[in-house]
Amino acid sequence: MILITKNVIDQLQILDQIKDDSSGAVVFFTGSVRNYNFKGKVEGIFYEAYEEMVEEIFKKIENEIFENWNIKKFIAIHRIGYLKVGEISVIVGVSSEHRKEAFEACSYGIDNIKKRCPIWKKEKMGSGNFEWVEGVMISE
Repeated sequence: MILITKNVIDQLQILDQIKDDSSGAVVFFTGSVRNYNFKGKVEGIFYEAYEEMVEEIFKKIENEIFENWNIKKFIAIHRIGYLKVGEISVIVGVSSEHRKEAFEACSYGIDNIKKRCPIWKKEKMGSGNFEWVEGVMISE
């Protein structure tokens, strides 16, 4: 399952979907809004995305993961819109027979989402002002 959503991400529901009776490992990454950055207090983040392109890139990342690791299931969900401190912005889950490939595939998934997907964020600072956050730079 790959998805861009404006809805709250339910970790337990996703964990239920990623589990597989033939898997001995489930690795789950959640990214959430933290209450600070190097400039000071953060009250929330507004995420914007080029949704069609993100979904296309999510599919490519999913295909790459299935080609390179022996996994059973892959889930990647990114939330857009305004999120408060503590809310989940992204979740990546992988199930596989063994932990090593689950960890590697999950790490590859989140790293590539951060590097390749056109998702932008503005942080709402303690002052009430919004500031764009510089993204991850890639070289290919």
